Amino acid sequence: EIIRFLAERGSNSSLVLMSGYNAGVLHSAQELASEHGLHVLGSLTKPIRYDDLERLLTEAPALQMTRRKSVANLLEKPGVEELRVAIGNGEILPYYQPQLDIASRTLTGVEALVRWAHPQRGLLPAGLILELANRANLLGDLTNCVLHQSLVQCRQWLEAGLKTKISINMSAEQFKDLELPRVLEDQLRDHHLDPAQIVLEVTESALMQELAKSLDTLTRLRMKGIALSIDDFGTGYSSLVQLHRIPFSEMKIDRSFVGNALVDDEALAIVKITIMLGHELGMKVVAEGIETQRTWDLLEELGCDSAQGYFIAKPMPGNQLLSWFHSRST
Repeated sequence: EIIRFLAERGSNSSLVLMSGYNAGVLHSAQELASEHGLHVLGSLTKPIRYDDLERLLTEAPALQMTRRKSVANLLEKPGVEELRVAIGNGEILPYYQPQLDIASRTLTGVEALVRWAHPQRGLLPAGLILELANRANLLGDLTNCVLHQSLVQCRQWLEAGLKTKISINMSAEQFKDLELPRVLEDQLRDHHLDPAQIVLEVTESALMQELAKSLDTLTRLRMKGIALSIDDFGTGYSSLVQLHRIPFSEMKIDRSFVGNALVDDEALAIVKITIMLGHELGMKVVAEGIETQRTWDLLEELGCDSAQGYFIAKPMPGNQLLSWFHSRST
């Protein structure tokens, strides 16, 4: 949670990770911090030995000094114009994170997560990209860029023997466009893809603000066989009446509840209720942010349908995901 807190606020702090969990969990946390653009000095498992902590804190400043010149440009965020150019010249890439059926352990889909292969700064995370895109009114262009590449990738996977769904994050503004269903239908046809292979995700809080303007488009999308997913459920202000009106086929439980379900009774209650509610409304329920075996076991016990998170796999390029899939199948 502290990693996400710092990332959301654009922190440039260096971190030392300490936990009573095993080294695998610390490694996942370190990967997550890097994914959010945070700098991790190192990690220590409890009980913490004073000598280890002193060594880490003593060596870290010297290490930082040697790296300072080479990473100075990383401390300044890229600008809006850089993003505009990046969208047009191929620097924006989708990375794909697998989703597994909890009961069968089989692949049920992937979520396309945006990354920026910046020529000087390296691979930049989604949070920074979305912040810039929102500020520059580039969310639509960014989404279309990711969508096009994802459809191409989906076709390539099919030809390589992998048929799966791809979830694409959409802005609420895009669902106000009545032409969206027709445009998507044409794109799917051009790539010889079944509409059932695409899932469009939108966050609960964003959609509920102007739901009336989006209902027509959402209904048309479902009539064309395109699945809809309500993302980060539990963080917005939807009512049961609104949920009943919207033709969603999938509900994703926000990672903040999933990650705390083992230590927080209220978070656990929200996870339980969300799974029950989703099933009663005929939706598939996906839990985000799975990082430990214990969380997986809990979700299996509660009857959650699918899971996504670093415990399964981190986001990866399309060719790596194909290799990952085949390695699990053998």
